[in-house]
This record gives sequence, structure tokens and C-alpha cells, in this order.
Amino acid sequence: MVQFIVVVELVVAKKIQMNKIENISVVIIAKNAQKTIKNCLSRLDRFNNVVLYLNDSTDLTNDIATSFSNVSIFHGGFEGYAKTKKKALTHALNDWVLSIDSDEFIDDQLVRSLENLILSNDTVYKIRRINFYKKKKINFSGIGNEYVIRLFNKNNTNFNSNLVHESIQTKNQKIRLLKGTVNHYTYSSISHLIQKTDYYSSLYAQQNIKFSSPLIAVLKSIFYFFKNYFIFLGFLDGYEGLLICYSGSNEVFYKYLKLYEKNKGK
Repeated sequence: MVQFIVVVELVVAKKIQMNKIENISVVIIAKNAQKTIKNCLSRLDRFNNVVLYLNDSTDLTNDIATSFSNVSIFHGGFEGYAKTKKKALTHALNDWVLSIDSDEFIDDQLVRSLENLILSNDTVYKIRRINFYKKKKINFSGIGNEYVIRLFNKNNTNFNSNLVHESIQTKNQKIRLLKGTVNHYTYSSISHLIQKTDYYSSLYAQQNIKFSSPLIAVLKSIFYFFKNYFIFLGFLDGYEGLLICYSGSNEVFYKYLKLYEKNKGK
């Protein structure tokens, strides 16, 4: 009897292992993501088609990705997040696309949701995203309870045109929440956080045309910190909450000063 149960369990396990997600392509853009790409791709083994679009990587990202048989690697320059992701989408074999970042790891519950999902062409699907600083989960600080639209039919909608903080356009589309989460290891160190602050603030100034001034930069950065640290309870995240809220206020300060300098031609 025991042997029979073991055999049945092995057959079921093998069947589950063979059950691939064939109607959804996963699309990822990345540059120098060797620290996170292995964990990212290892959670996508149930997908037949994973597209990795590399943007001038100089580290081991490409070498690591080649060990995954379901991953197709393409290369192209970075032209802003939205435009680059749109180019990556053209390599997807399926109309339905799950868009994730190279520092995001999907959980098993989300995989099961996608396996059982009956896709609807008039719908886009959002997922809860949990953000981390190193290994610390951030529960508040303005980024503790995020929901991001990541599953969509590329023939019916696409990304907007933003250079940074791009998102899926949802006009005339229903929005449905999927069970499961995406774990986002967004900051690996203080230096990484500072680099993102500088990079994102530059992209913001590049893509926007609006009035700015040093006073606006100061006031908006102060308001950002007050809102996220006190109103959105960033102080409950401890040291990491202070770091994230202060860094976010710096990004606001610099993006409006960079916009001011651009307007002045400095």
C-alpha cells in the first residue's frame, strides 16, 4: 500500500512538473543584473517562453541566463524604460505577456494563478508587489502596499511613453487582481539607492516640460518626506523606512532642480 502511494505521488509530481504555461510569455529587460537574474529566472521554469532583453550588459548576466533552456536572449540599447520594453515585447512568441523586472521574483501562488487563469481580451491583470531593502520587507513608507499591472495582451494595450515609471495603459480595459505576489528587491545597498535616485531624477527631467524652481524643489521634497514618513507610516519600517523616505525626498528635490536647470539652459 505504501509503495502504491509513493508511485502515485511520483506520477502526480511528474505531471505537475510537465505542466508548462504555454500561452503567456514572460518579458524582462535588464542591464548588469548578475546579482538577481538567477533567482528571477529560476522562478519562471514553468513558462515555455521567457524573453530576456539585455541593454549593453558588461557583467555575467548573459552567461547566467544561457543556462536556462526556456530563456531566449536578445540584445539592444536602452531608450527609456517604456520604449525599451516595447521593443522587448516584439520578441514574445505569445500575445499575452507577463512583464517583470530582473530584480523581481514571482511566488508559487502567482504561478498557480496563471496556470488556472482563463484570459480575457478586455482585461489587464494586476499583482501585489512587495518591496524590500536588502532582505528587509518594507510594509509602509509609501511603497508598502503596491499593486502593479503586469499581465496584458500586447495586441490590445501596451506601455505608455514614459522614460521612467512606465505603466500599462488601461483605457477601456477591465482590471483584475491575481492571487500571488511579486517580491521586488529594489535596493541592495545605500550606494544602489543613491544611484537610482540620480538616474531616475535625470530621466524625469528629460521627459518632462514644466515650470520648476529651487523653491518648488524644496517644498515638494519636504512634502514627500512628511507624507511618506508620517502619513504613510514610514517610521514603522524603522531605519530602512527613514532611509527610503529620505532618499525619495532627495529624488524629488533633484528631479525638480534638474528640470529647473534644463529650463534655464544651464
